[in-house]
Amino acid sequence: MKEIVTLNKKEQQRLMVLNQVEAGEITGKQAAQIIGLSLRQTRRLLAAYREEGADALAHGNRGIKPHHSLNETLKKQVLELAQKKYVGFNNQHFTECLAEREGISISRSSVRRILLTAGIKSPKRRRPPKHRSRRERYPQEGMLLQIDGSPHDWLEGRGPSFTLVGAIDDATGKVPYAFFQEQEDARGYFLLLRGIIERYGIPLALYHDRHTIFEVPENESESVEEQLEGKKKLTQFGRLLSELGITSISANSPQAKGRVERLWGTFQDRLISELRLAGAKTTEEANKILANYLPTFNRDFQVAPKEPGLAYRKPGNDFLPDKYFCFKDRRVVGGDNVVRFNGKRLQIMPSNGRISYAHARVEVHQRLDGILAVYYQGQYLPTKPAPAEAPLQRTQTTTALDLLLTEKVNRLSYKPALNHPWRTPFKTTVK
Repeated sequence: MKEIVTLNKKEQQRLMVLNQVEAGEITGKQAAQIIGLSLRQTRRLLAAYREEGADALAHGNRGIKPHHSLNETLKKQVLELAQKKYVGFNNQHFTECLAEREGISISRSSVRRILLTAGIKSPKRRRPPKHRSRRERYPQEGMLLQIDGSPHDWLEGRGPSFTLVGAIDDATGKVPYAFFQEQEDARGYFLLLRGIIERYGIPLALYHDRHTIFEVPENESESVEEQLEGKKKLTQFGRLLSELGITSISANSPQAKGRVERLWGTFQDRLISELRLAGAKTTEEANKILANYLPTFNRDFQVAPKEPGLAYRKPGNDFLPDKYFCFKDRRVVGGDNVVRFNGKRLQIMPSNGRISYAHARVEVHQRLDGILAVYYQGQYLPTKPAPAEAPLQRTQTTTALDLLLTEKVNRLSYKPALNHPWRTPFKTTVK
C-alpha cells in the first residue's frame, strides 16, 4: 500500500507550478520566479519530482524527531513541578526556579511550550498596551525614591491580610527596603525611611501620592500660630522630610509613579508565589521571606544607572534617629509643671539650671516604641509620671466603691429557684 504524502500550503503551490511546467504552459524560468527559487534549484526540484513524484516536494526532516528535543521524562518532571510545587508561578519565574532550585536548565520558551501543551497558561494577565510617554530615569542611585503601600491578601487566606510598605529607586529599579505591616499609616513610613537611612543614607527626594499621610488636606486650615510664623502646615511625615532635608514630590496620578506600581504587580505575582512555596502564615514569617527575597529581586531586576556612585547623604555622627523618627506635638506646661499628652501626665523635673517650666511651650515627642520625651528649645527635659488630680482620684475611688457595693448587693439579693424546697408548700398530716 502506497504511503499517503501530506503537503503544506507552500509545497502544494510548488506542485501546481511544476505541473504547469510539465504541461508546457510555462517555462522553467517563469516557474522559478513564481515559487521564489533560482532557476538551477527549480530544475533540481523538477528532476526530483519527475523521479519520485510528490514525495520529492515534502521536507526531508518531516516526521523525524529533532536531536535537541527534550525527552519525555524531563517534560513530565517539569509538568509535575508546575502542577504541584510551583503552582501559580508565571513562566519566567518558574524557569528561573527550575534552574536555581531544581537543577533543570531549559529555556523559557520550552517551559511555555510544555505547559501550553498540557493546557496550563501563565497566571499573569497582561493588559492591552496604551500610548504613554516614558519619563527619563534619574541619573544616579539615591536621587529619587518612589514610596507606596500595597494592601493585599498576600497569604492567600492562610493568614491575615496586611499591607506591604516599600520603596524603589528611580535610577536603578532597586528596592532598598520593604516590609509587611497591618495597615498603611504614618508609623509604617517612618519605619521605612529609617530602615533606608540605616542601610544606605538619606535620599535626596521622595515621590509619593497625595495621601493625607504626606499632605495636609486642602480644607484643613492652618492654626493662628502657624499663620503668624508664616509656616506651611505639614503632616508628621512631611515635618520629618523637612527636618532631614528631603524634597517631597507629590504625584498627580497613579501612572505618574508607575515604577512603584509595577513593582507591586511583580510582587503580587512572584512574592506571593514565594510565600506560598514557604507556607507563610503570619506577618513575621512573611517578613523573613521578604528579607531573603529582596536580594534575588534586585539581582534580577536592577539596572545600571547612567552615572556611577550614590547620591545618598550620610548622616552626621551627632545624628540621633529617635529625635527625628517620632511624632511631635506642642504643649503648654501647666502651673504645676505637668504636661498632658494623650491622657497621660508627665511631671517635668528641674534641669538645665531652671527650677520651673510653668507655662512654657514645650515639644512632646512620641517615639515609635511609645515612649514619651519632652524638649524645650531643643533641650531634653527629664520627666516622671505625675500623680492623678484629685477629681480623677475621687472618680476612681467612687467607681471602685460602686463596684464593691454592687457585688455585695448581688451576693445578698439571692433569689431561690422555682423548684427550691423553700417554695414548696408545707403539708400537715391529719390523724
